[in-house]
Amino acid sequence: SLTGSPVTLKILQNWVPRVSHYFDKEHYTYVGHQIVIQESIEHFGAVVWPGALALSQYLESNQEQFNLKDKKVLEIGAGTGLLSIVACILGAHVTATDLPEVLENLSYNISRNTQNLNKHKPEVKKLVWGEDLNEDFPVSTYHYDFILATDVVYHHGALDPLLATMVYFCKPGTVLLWANKFRFSTDYEFLEKVCNIFNTTILAEFPESNVKLLKATVRKN
Repeated sequence: SLTGSPVTLKILQNWVPRVSHYFDKEHYTYVGHQIVIQESIEHFGAVVWPGALALSQYLESNQEQFNLKDKKVLEIGAGTGLLSIVACILGAHVTATDLPEVLENLSYNISRNTQNLNKHKPEVKKLVWGEDLNEDFPVSTYHYDFILATDVVYHHGALDPLLATMVYFCKPGTVLLWANKFRFSTDYEFLEKVCNIFNTTILAEFPESNVKLLKATVRKN
């Protein structure tokens, strides 16, 4: 069951769209940094979705509550990398993951926007939900303070592997922050499954965008 009374927020229009024929470059400002994101129209993962804007904005505004400085952060379904870049600016050790076909654009955006930061160099890795988790991210080596996920739930057939991936990485002490646009009954069914497994709180709602931002942690036995 869900706990907490969420704050109601609006996604701020803090970007200036620039259009080109092949790639759209979107310009954002978070935590005092100009971020330029190259989008690709070929993949779902190569466009900035509203959940990433919502969680980026929330992390910028709630740095005391969620202090990412020197924390280990894993983003699953990182897409264009905007959220991972914001987490880097906030001082985290970031590992951004997505499907192989998305990694080239993801790596380009992350390296371009974090190269002048004298903080932790971000890592980009392949992660197919539910596949080879033990091999690629052995529990003995990989422990994360935060798991970030935005707009990972939509019409696709990988919801069970996605849930299994969240469960795999969420250890005691890990905080999962998940922002998603809720449109379909399948979105709410997935939310129900998350609530059945984790302690889940709605932190914020962005009604104009139909985005909910949730925090989930492992239940103590």
